[in-house]
Amino acid sequence: MFALPLTEHAELRPLDPWRAEEFLAHLDRAREHITPWVSPLFAASDVAGARALLQRYADRWARDSGGIWGIWLEGTLVGGVLFVSFDAALGVCEAGCWLEPAAEGRGLVTRAVERIIGWAVEERGIQRVEWRTNARNARSVNAAKRLGMSLDGTLRQAYPGDGGRIDIQVWSVLAEEWRAREAQVTAERAGSAG
Repeated sequence: MFALPLTEHAELRPLDPWRAEEFLAHLDRAREHITPWVSPLFAASDVAGARALLQRYADRWARDSGGIWGIWLEGTLVGGVLFVSFDAALGVCEAGCWLEPAAEGRGLVTRAVERIIGWAVEERGIQRVEWRTNARNARSVNAAKRLGMSLDGTLRQAYPGDGGRIDIQVWSVLAEEWRAREAQVTAERAGSAG
């Protein structure tokens, strides 16, 4: 099993189906916070539902069409990142994230999404990474901006929601933009270290 460090106290690991109970406990802590922003299919309410969700992403990973990873902070699952869709032949994928409130403000989502986008671009040849979010989800919009994404447009009233129809913003970053961003981040980090 692998774990990629995100900070001194946080790491990114695969979120496999055998972690269903841990995932459900995390969802229970995060439920109220993430429910307005995630698909109802994501908000599992029992172990069987949590296992089924994680199995769907394990199956997507096996088919090379998606994947899911958890963010652990000091040994506790606090959120994660995923490829909602992944099409290497077309060179397009959609990334996403979620996080419980106790872990916010530490840069964990940004670092974790950087890891999966970097892998997708450099290892798999992805040319376009999309980020779709409810237009009212300020945290997700800000994450897209931190990741150097551009707003492609808004799909007006794209989905039904509790308070009416939901507008979905579509953000993206292209491979060449990602590489330029990474070069700038590396240069800034080298400059601040010296």
